[in-house]
Amino acid sequence: MSKSPLKFTIEPDAKAATLKRLRQLSRLLDNAITIPGTRVGIGLDPLLGFIPLGGDFFGIMLSAYIVLEAARLGAPKATLGRMVLNIIIDGLLGAVPVLGDFFDFAWTANEYNIKLLEEHLRFPGHSKSADLWFVLALLVGLLFVAIVLVALPVILIRLLWQALFGV
Repeated sequence: MSKSPLKFTIEPDAKAATLKRLRQLSRLLDNAITIPGTRVGIGLDPLLGFIPLGGDFFGIMLSAYIVLEAARLGAPKATLGRMVLNIIIDGLLGAVPVLGDFFDFAWTANEYNIKLLEEHLRFPGHSKSADLWFVLALLVGLLFVAIVLVALPVILIRLLWQALFGV
């Protein structure tokens, strides 16, 4: 049984529009608002991190959309794997209370992922597109990480509550 490329590839004319949309999403998530007098931007992703429990989950899911679209654009396994690693680093380290919020401002995973995608699109023939099962495995893995980021604080808060109040 051979591994087939993704069945939902998009037409070449649509690639430019898709890339433009992904750039806009990346900018919204990583650096939508520039701090006056600096070149530092703040995006929706670090702000979502301030929402207890669900913020990091939503940040990962929005970032996963960029990976899905990159797969549709024919990105190879290595590129998609690096993109997912950037999201996992962002999600896990961003979930650390207080320090993670500062990390979220500095680590712009979506911007890095757009650069990886653009690099692939410059030289698309050099590697084989990822197959559907690989992409699904990556997306399920990201969903698992996102769920853990919600469940772990709930478990820790419950344990702390029990230790303090014996309930």
